[in-house]
Amino acid sequence: MGKDADYCRYAERLFDRVSADDLAARASVDWLAIAANLYAFLQSRKAGAPVVRVFNPDSARDGWFAPCTTIEIVNDDMPFLVDTVTLVMTKAGLSVQMLMHPVPMVTRDGRGKLTGVGKGNAESIIHLEVERQPEQSLKQMRQAVVSALDDVRVSVEDWSTMRNKMLQIADELPRRNMPIDAAQREEIEAFLRWAADNHFTFLGYREYRVVRQGKAEVLVAVDGSGLGLLRGDLRNTSPRSTVALAANQPGGASEALILTKTNSRATVHRSGYMDYIGVLVYDKNGKPVVEQRFLGLYTSSAYNRRPWDIPVVRQRHEEVMARSGFGPNSHNGKALRHIIETLPRDELFQSSADQLFRTSMGVVGLQDRGRSKLFLRRDRYGRFFSALAYIPRDRFNTDVRTRIEALLTEALHGERVDMTFHVGESSLAQMHMVIRPKQGADVDVDVAALETELTRIVRNWRDELRDELIAAHGEEAGMQLAARYVANLPASYVEAVTPAGAVADLRQIERLQGSHDLEQRLYRDPADPDALRFKLMRNGDAIHLSDALPMMENMGLRVLAEHPYKLDLDEGRPGGSIVNIQDFEVRTAADVDIAAVGPAFEEAFEHIWAGTAESDGFNRLLLTARLSWREIAMLRGYCKYLLQTGAPFSQAYMETTLNRYPLIARLLVELFESRFDPAHSAGKDGTGSIDEAAREKLRLELEAITPEATRKSAGTLIEEVAYARGLDRDAQIDACMDALAILLENVASLDEDRILRSYIGTINATLRTSYYQLHDGRPREYISFKFDAAKVPDLPKPRPYREIFVYAPRIEGVHLRFGPVARGGLRWSDRREDFRTEVLGLVKAQMVKNTVIVPVGSKGGFFVKRPPAQGDRDAQLAEGIACYKLFINGLLDITDNIVDGRTVPPKAVIRHDGDDPYLVVAADKGTATFSDIANGVSAEHGYWLGDAFASGGSVGYDHKAMGITAKGAWESVKRHFRAMDRDCQTEDFTCVGIGDMSGDVFGNGMLLSRHIRLLAAFDHRHILLDPDPDAEKSFVERERMFKLPRSSWDDYDKKLISEGGGLYPRSAKSIRITPQVRAALDIDEGVEQMTPAELMSAILRAPVDLLWNGGIGTYVKSSRESRCHVLGPAWEALRVNGGYVVEATATSDGPRPDHLPARLRARGPPVRLDLSLKPADPAAGDWVI
Repeated sequence: MGKDADYCRYAERLFDRVSADDLAARASVDWLAIAANLYAFLQSRKAGAPVVRVFNPDSARDGWFAPCTTIEIVNDDMPFLVDTVTLVMTKAGLSVQMLMHPVPMVTRDGRGKLTGVGKGNAESIIHLEVERQPEQSLKQMRQAVVSALDDVRVSVEDWSTMRNKMLQIADELPRRNMPIDAAQREEIEAFLRWAADNHFTFLGYREYRVVRQGKAEVLVAVDGSGLGLLRGDLRNTSPRSTVALAANQPGGASEALILTKTNSRATVHRSGYMDYIGVLVYDKNGKPVVEQRFLGLYTSSAYNRRPWDIPVVRQRHEEVMARSGFGPNSHNGKALRHIIETLPRDELFQSSADQLFRTSMGVVGLQDRGRSKLFLRRDRYGRFFSALAYIPRDRFNTDVRTRIEALLTEALHGERVDMTFHVGESSLAQMHMVIRPKQGADVDVDVAALETELTRIVRNWRDELRDELIAAHGEEAGMQLAARYVANLPASYVEAVTPAGAVADLRQIERLQGSHDLEQRLYRDPADPDALRFKLMRNGDAIHLSDALPMMENMGLRVLAEHPYKLDLDEGRPGGSIVNIQDFEVRTAADVDIAAVGPAFEEAFEHIWAGTAESDGFNRLLLTARLSWREIAMLRGYCKYLLQTGAPFSQAYMETTLNRYPLIARLLVELFESRFDPAHSAGKDGTGSIDEAAREKLRLELEAITPEATRKSAGTLIEEVAYARGLDRDAQIDACMDALAILLENVASLDEDRILRSYIGTINATLRTSYYQLHDGRPREYISFKFDAAKVPDLPKPRPYREIFVYAPRIEGVHLRFGPVARGGLRWSDRREDFRTEVLGLVKAQMVKNTVIVPVGSKGGFFVKRPPAQGDRDAQLAEGIACYKLFINGLLDITDNIVDGRTVPPKAVIRHDGDDPYLVVAADKGTATFSDIANGVSAEHGYWLGDAFASGGSVGYDHKAMGITAKGAWESVKRHFRAMDRDCQTEDFTCVGIGDMSGDVFGNGMLLSRHIRLLAAFDHRHILLDPDPDAEKSFVERERMFKLPRSSWDDYDKKLISEGGGLYPRSAKSIRITPQVRAALDIDEGVEQMTPAELMSAILRAPVDLLWNGGIGTYVKSSRESRCHVLGPAWEALRVNGGYVVEATATSDGPRPDHLPARLRARGPPVRLDLSLKPADPAAGDWVI
């Protein structure tokens, strides 16, 4: 029963302080095994010695297992045991996972065997678990624990002796001979008594005597004087020079008390360097002869005492307060007192009054200023540096702390650093570091440089940005910008962008006003100068990648990554509270000189984004040939013109060719400038002398884009072209032509050679351009080119007398004149690829119409390139009118005017032709409205013809109202029907048509007989199917639509459409074909669906009495004609051949077709017969149309 009771009492004490969480973390059987094993370990211990075991638990051996290493200790109970053992584990880099420390009362017999639990002497039992260690390291761990326990034992055993020794010295001080005054003596005595009063943990004591060895005086330990940790053998100690004594330091003769730190860390209680209290004993001559040295650690109560309560320290405190001149109750006085109170106690103990004054007054100067400051004090014995760093509290973090530690460690050759910090209510955080230099290191400290670097470390990114803004914009403006932006920049932006980069960003962000404004910058990454970045900034939403990426790729940038940042700013900001920044990592095919191409690249992107420049492969010339966006627009304009003339190469091929030969592309621009730039008239600088700067600039530009491999061979021609800049215009043109001729010899591809020669020929065929004209100080959004068509290479016939091509991102248009005096209308075309071909066909007809008047034929047409994607009819019309105005302006910008009977050339236009003031246009579509618009533009230009510029306006004749063209054509229709013994004015007949009722020819024609049965019609928007129409009702409906402004087939009354018919958009993928439509249009049985193109082709082949073409395009051709004969491919999918055989009877008036009322036997698809055409051979049996 006795042993069971002992075990129960032991177990009760063992688990008394184990937390419920720890108990729950392990199985009960494991706890029982731990308790049993530890109780067995407790059974035997010799008096005055600990028993220690270190092991890795094993289930088979110990009855329990855990992935840990266990340390178990049984020892006499004494202070510092747990602290010291934990300290050993910490030094080994281990963390304590479980700790049990019961202190039961036990009795043992003379051999150390356990005889009872519950009474007797207190013994400390420690069960401690750490991370599992390899078996081979367990012995070393045990030795470290045993050594530490030995240190604890000697320190505890000698503690009272060491304390009594300090009190004895305090008692002796009044009688000792000391070179200090009575007040100092009393203060030292008070300090010793204060330290002995539980303010100092005694760990060691020893006396040292000054003896002479040879010529030097040294400190030698006194044998037998050691206590605690210094109780050991003196054989390992060596004499030290007395130079280390405080009395031998400058100004240290009166320092009878030494307060400092040792070079050794404590092995007991705490891991810090041990505190050192030394008292000097003097001979009758005031020379130190003995040092009585105490080692230990100041207790926590010592560190918590106020400075004015600590002897010696209070004396220094009073001296500092007195020297400051601050009243004790003044604001500064209270602040100084608080600063001294918050200083590390080690600084108070170790600093002299002078050092303490400098430090504390320096800190006073920092209050409420948010500045950083470093105070560095070197230990008088040279063993360490004490550094006090004050930094703004809001900047103190782990990163700043480690960077400051690294700074001081490197600068002071530190081997070991101890750091503590204090963050209180003050605006400053305090860091105290003790840096111990490497043995023998020669430390030369530049405190000012260290403090500068400290400021740089502590100053965060936002501080640097604030300074950069002030430096860039001045103090007032810089502070305003800082207040507006600095606090609102997101952390991701701060981490990625340098302050200098942010200044550049904010400068651009300040320029953003509206939601459509855009700022951009091409730059090198400061962190990696080889890396290229492109940054976009705009108010509101970010640019979609699907929009931005194609633009950048067309400009020669390959996008690698995007870094987006969103700035949430003040609500009152003019451009809105949200700014989005998109920073792209990009790569180019070749190295880029940012200084040379950056501004032009950024300007180009802005115009491309705004829509004033197009996005295509020509934009790669920004980087390859270093062209500006306007120069590229000029080359693009020539490309667009060549495509309209039927050039056999695609735009993409032309883009690739110019980019493959950047020097040729640049010389094409130089050729254009030499011909048309007014500033190139004489190459002068305005004073009549040669502009050498312009020559040198051009030479450097050409050299920069010349490939390295050909730079030497091309050097001469570059010099010649640059030199020609100072000569007259013809010499500049000749130099460019010579250089181009030489460079073309190296173009291997025949196709590429043809493209480049087409450019050269077309530029030389250009007579005028609006390229250099400015409007309100800026270039127009379009460029006009006037050509001598006879000189344009490979231009298909017929060739006009003069030709004006207007290019813009929104519109392309052409005006063809077949003589100096010509007239004809303008056409709004829907043929993007070949509107020039359409206009050429129209002008041929105009030539016929103008045969009996003085002006020959002319015609113009334009294509709207960017109609509103989801716009209604009004939006479409508004864009068309806007483009029409651009087109008219483009024509008049390069046309001569007549003022007071004298020809006045246009401004900023170099003319390579004579006077040419005659330009007349008229609107074929829209009649008076478009003519009035044209005349309005003419009036703005002050053009000499006034409202005669565009006939058919509101003050002229109305084409649509008069219906001249339709009425003339209808006479042929009536003759056609008379030939078939039919009267189309009194008898119903079937008809299909091309056009709509808003048009002049179609609308008027479809109202010239009330007996028209219109089975089908189509225009560029709709397809109308009415297989069995009521002639009278449909006539009334067409008449209504004719009068309706801007009508379309969509306005047709659907209730009037016969069964099986309908109205369909041409954008539909397929259209259902009803039986009624199949019958009316003679479509094969079984066809239930057709595409719009297939259906329109069927309409053209329908077996009706009349095909009325009032629309735009060539739909019918001879089977013997190729595509080029019918002027372009636009309607190739719809176009039908018109050849068939008609049995005819020879008459005096020529062949007369027989059996016309019946269905014709066709060689090809049947079409309607136009009897106004005559065969070449009147006697022919086959009449081929």
